[in-house]
Amino acid sequence: MGRVTVRRKVLRVTPAGARTRPDSLAAEEPLETRVNGRPIAVTMRTPGNDVELAHGFLLTEGVIAGRRDVSIARYCDGVDDEGRNTYNVLDIALADGVAPPETGVERNFYTTSSCGVCGKAALDAVRLSTRFPPAADEGRISVETLTRLPLALREAQRVFDATGGLHAAGLFTRDGTLLAAREDVGRHNAVDKVLGWALLQDRVPLTGCVLMVSGRASFELVQKAAMAGLPILAAVSAPSSLAVDLAEEQGMTLIGFLRGDSMNVYTGQERVSTEAETAEHA
Repeated sequence: MGRVTVRRKVLRVTPAGARTRPDSLAAEEPLETRVNGRPIAVTMRTPGNDVELAHGFLLTEGVIAGRRDVSIARYCDGVDDEGRNTYNVLDIALADGVAPPETGVERNFYTTSSCGVCGKAALDAVRLSTRFPPAADEGRISVETLTRLPLALREAQRVFDATGGLHAAGLFTRDGTLLAAREDVGRHNAVDKVLGWALLQDRVPLTGCVLMVSGRASFELVQKAAMAGLPILAAVSAPSSLAVDLAEEQGMTLIGFLRGDSMNVYTGQERVSTEAETAEHA
């Protein structure tokens, strides 16, 4: 497998002076995903959990809905200058009867680790019809549970501790239990990995779950959450206007600036139980 971290020499400059020392960097390498032998996407990612990444990607693109829709997932031969397998090409074979991706949703060019929608033919191609409508999940979550999620996710970021350079996504139950956490240089990759884990565990649709992300809530992250049937998406930072529009359209609860004991609930406020409500109904 590829390396998650890479060691490099850096010049460390502080008020006490300058010295050369080793430093750990988050690895970033290309992964080409092929479906039935045809290249579909090349994305820059942190090596590891690549099968989950591919499954999550295909789920959120509307190609598959469950793990049985994939018959084979394996690395193709690819070697570096020293003859070692690079593990940077993954071939997915769809099960009989599963339609391959449409041309309109193919990512014909390389996508960066920070952008999940580069190369889309049009914005309308991103607004995929959801098989598992989030609006159908009317369950609620307490403010107290929500405020515990950022720390729980942060404690699961092992590679971030070494590099300081990775995004994270965590999948939680509504009572705050962490089911899975994944890290990656790309926030959309981290989400695809954790959703791919859920799909391989036969947990999709993710009714009764919450997706917590370490950065901002962008349009593509809301879209990915909606495709997995997630009713609640929470982020440490801000959402974009288009993310809020899509969350409202899909009947999702979108939370931003979830830090300490405060947060902004942009859509789906009815799913969030506040202390004020508790006191009002006491």
